[in-house]
Amino acid sequence: MTSPRTSRAELRAQIDRHLAEGAFAPALAALHELWHAERSSASASYVISCFERLRPFVNLTPFRVAILRSFTLEPAVPVLRAAALLGGMDVTVQMTDFDNYSQQILDSSSAMYAFNPDAVIFAVQTRDIARDLWDNYTDQAADQLQARVEEWVGAMREWVHIFRSRSTASLILHTFEQPARPRAGILDVQGKVGQLALIQKVNEELRELASEYSGVHLLDYDGLVSRRGREGWHDERKWLTLRMPIGAENLPALAQEWLRFLHPLSGRIGKVLVTDLDNTLWGGVVGEDGIHGIQVDSEYPGAAYLAVQRALLDLYHRGVLLAIASKNNEEEALDAMQRHPGMLLRPDHFASMQLNWNAKAESLRQIAEDLNVGLDSLVFLDDNPIERQAVRIALPQVTVIELPPDSMEFAKAVRDCPLFERVTSSAEDRERARYYVQQKERQNVQKGMASLEEFYYSLEQKVGIAPLSDETLGRIAQLIKKTNQFNLTTKRHSEAQIAAFGSDPNYDVYGVRVSDRYGDNGLVGVCITRRDDDVCEIDTLLLSCRVIGRTVETAILSFLVEENQARGSTRLQGWFLPTPKNKPAESFYAKHQFVLRDQTVTGSLWSLDLREAALDCPPWIQLSGQYEAARTGS
Repeated sequence: MTSPRTSRAELRAQIDRHLAEGAFAPALAALHELWHAERSSASASYVISCFERLRPFVNLTPFRVAILRSFTLEPAVPVLRAAALLGGMDVTVQMTDFDNYSQQILDSSSAMYAFNPDAVIFAVQTRDIARDLWDNYTDQAADQLQARVEEWVGAMREWVHIFRSRSTASLILHTFEQPARPRAGILDVQGKVGQLALIQKVNEELRELASEYSGVHLLDYDGLVSRRGREGWHDERKWLTLRMPIGAENLPALAQEWLRFLHPLSGRIGKVLVTDLDNTLWGGVVGEDGIHGIQVDSEYPGAAYLAVQRALLDLYHRGVLLAIASKNNEEEALDAMQRHPGMLLRPDHFASMQLNWNAKAESLRQIAEDLNVGLDSLVFLDDNPIERQAVRIALPQVTVIELPPDSMEFAKAVRDCPLFERVTSSAEDRERARYYVQQKERQNVQKGMASLEEFYYSLEQKVGIAPLSDETLGRIAQLIKKTNQFNLTTKRHSEAQIAAFGSDPNYDVYGVRVSDRYGDNGLVGVCITRRDDDVCEIDTLLLSCRVIGRTVETAILSFLVEENQARGSTRLQGWFLPTPKNKPAESFYAKHQFVLRDQTVTGSLWSLDLREAALDCPPWIQLSGQYEAARTGS
């Protein structure tokens, strides 16, 4: 285990030694520590080289990114790749030719389309795409400037429309940045058509444009430049000599901003934030200082911990589950959480709590089991560097947030973690904590039942199945990106791909909503099928872990059988593609009368003869071809 004061040279020596010895978990832990200490091009190259040896021992999510740009961005690529590798993603980057972004979009045979990316980043500077609005602003009359704005927005609209008609990749548009010093000086903010106001108008138009298309997202590049400092963001000498306007010290910030989109788009996200208590959620040690001695309020130093709680509460409202792993006396810790007047977070905000004297790694394992999620869904927050390092080594699947020595920076570290970002928000996200409370009630009831059937009947489940709609597209895309356990193929279709399926007469996209006597579980399942003559193939069938083991999957299959028999299909078939996580779905087809038709190295194909099949919905489930039956209990 390394010391917080270990030098970078010593860290590299330790990493090399760990790799040579085959100690991959300690090597990975030390790589995280090195990257936190020095996010530079040199460190990035070293991290990438180390992962060539680590690759067989870590689970990386592949993701392909094309970058359309008007300026030099090559130095940012290794920084992006290194940060992505440490976040569990293997990002392959295609940097298209300099300043030919429009040709890449307009030419259907361009290198970008041939690359078949998962995401495309459109990184174009204001000074390149809108020179009249940047350098030549004072040379033009107000009506000329307004016309130019309409022209630029019109071009962007055409490019986005053509791109979306040819590609289902996610598109990430940089907003246009504002100059540090407007050309008209202090007069700029006095009139209605100031330079800053016009660029802001362009960005507002881009925001509206992005909202009109599936899978088009806006990256607030202007906000990023502002946060870093406009005058410190650019390197004018490098811009003039190398067409590289961004200072080298700012490249990690740009790469991090890209990752805030790539993590949710790839499905590599944190579902649960597990936090320590003492000196993390409050200042002090409750077992020693008592409830009145801990610090969490609006004054320094308690304000630092109040800010952490505010950050966690924001994540809670975003749909991230909260949990506690703390070495503490349970009664004292709960008393502080319930009665301290400064607390924003109360016990009800936490889906799972491990308040004991066990090793943190053991508590994290228990939390993952309680919530029925993988360890790679957990993100760990703890002020103690020794605890953080121990978790990194014992559980390399868990993401550990590296905290700075100053508690005033803790909240920023939480907010900067890209695994908590989401590109869509749904009602299910906002209600997720309530769903887990209801799940605990179901589990308690099941323990008192004599049989599973008795438990199933007691649930009074209602399942509504309905075709894709504009309202459900975002949630369906979210489920496809992040559902791992009950997922027959684990195909990660993009939002644009799903929308395209919904418009294709050969495809059907269904969302599945489940409710029971304890409440509405929300939209928790997805099924995508493709018809070819008289054969219907299941492309995707998945269920949230919240409803696994309640025979909902049988209800869905009975719906598909009835639908396709009515359409005259003679066969329903589907692949099971095994992954390290989808073991719960392995026997699904065999248990439902399907016959094995083919076996390959990647999976198995199963088939059901619809001319003879008779598959009924479980009698304890009320099934409807609409959502309202599940939502309202009608």
